[in-house]
Amino acid sequence: MLPHVTQDSPATAVELRQRLWALQGERLEALEAGLGANRLFMDDLDRELESTRAAYVGTAVTEIATLRAGLSGRLEG
Repeated sequence: MLPHVTQDSPATAVELRQRLWALQGERLEALEAGLGANRLFMDDLDRELESTRAAYVGTAVTEIATLRAGLSGRLEG
């Protein structure tokens, strides 16, 4: 089952990475099941992969910057 992310609870980078891995697995299973020719399904899955990947990268960068700021303080200059 895919990890569930709601708008009420912001997802962490770890949660988004898990969701991304699950979606990649779902895509492979769909191809193995012969659904590769179902463009509607595959396009929808690819869009979800793309948006999840973008959310993961943005969240990871934000978490890294927040951690760095907490350790080193604000950048000046």
